[in-house]
Amino acid sequence: MSGTQSHNPLVTSAAKVEASPLAHAFHQFARSRLALFGLALLLLIVCAAIFAPWLTPQNPYDLMQLDILDGMLPPGEASMSQGFIFRLGSDEQGRDIYSAILYGLRISLIVGVISALTAAIVGSVLGLLAAYVGGRTESTIMRLVDLQLSFPTILVALMILATLGKGITNVVLALVIVEWATFARAARGTALVETRREYVEAADCMGLPMRSILFRHLLPNCIPPLIVIVTVQIAKAISLEATLSFLGVGVPVTEPSLGLLIANGYQFMFAGKYWLSVFPGIALLATIASINLVGDRLRDVFNPRGA
Repeated sequence: MSGTQSHNPLVTSAAKVEASPLAHAFHQFARSRLALFGLALLLLIVCAAIFAPWLTPQNPYDLMQLDILDGMLPPGEASMSQGFIFRLGSDEQGRDIYSAILYGLRISLIVGVISALTAAIVGSVLGLLAAYVGGRTESTIMRLVDLQLSFPTILVALMILATLGKGITNVVLALVIVEWATFARAARGTALVETRREYVEAADCMGLPMRSILFRHLLPNCIPPLIVIVTVQIAKAISLEATLSFLGVGVPVTEPSLGLLIANGYQFMFAGKYWLSVFPGIALLATIASINLVGDRLRDVFNPRGA
């Protein structure tokens, strides 16, 4: 046999992690024009949300900037008092719908990203722990996962928010509770395969602490499928938050999201004021679609059967 260093399983594992550079992954990602369109659209949406104060003619939730005389103006009408054009119309309080959409995007994206990332951390840790420790720990965690996944997510979220009340923090907490099980199951499934590999057995023989084995050896090899699930769950969280806000149990009116904007305009739809709900709905659809396009392509890139 040749030198032992080249056959060290820990060294081999580290080399595998480093042998998949981001440049190669992006090259594979960029082979899909539809995915690139989704990524460009998503970046545009994110930048619009971040720079909303500089891209909008008013802060739609600053009462000092509103004029009741500008209420219910159709798209393209000029403000009667503030000297700008309502590109997408105004609502009954004189809010610029274009401005409200960009500010609403902020809330929707914040809720979606924070809830998905938090659920990913909680679920991944529990999934890795279940796969590595096994026994009663694994059985308990997976029974909780099965119990969680057996209930409709929207029903669980409604029950939680009916108890806790409205608020961004409560919405994020509810979404984390309904999302963590998906990450736990995926992390456990991937980690079960990795725990049978030589580098994990070698780490056990060397007496490395469980924390080091979980986060330095198992987790890096579980990240690709988890990245795909994160993108899908962000889109799902944004959709769930919009549904909850539309039903009146999500974010408060002082911190509106796209779902709440759609709900506020729905009552005026039959009066011909289509712009109050249609334009926020298009923004919500574009956001979810762009995230899903990116997520679908990431799934193909990281699919171990794809090469």
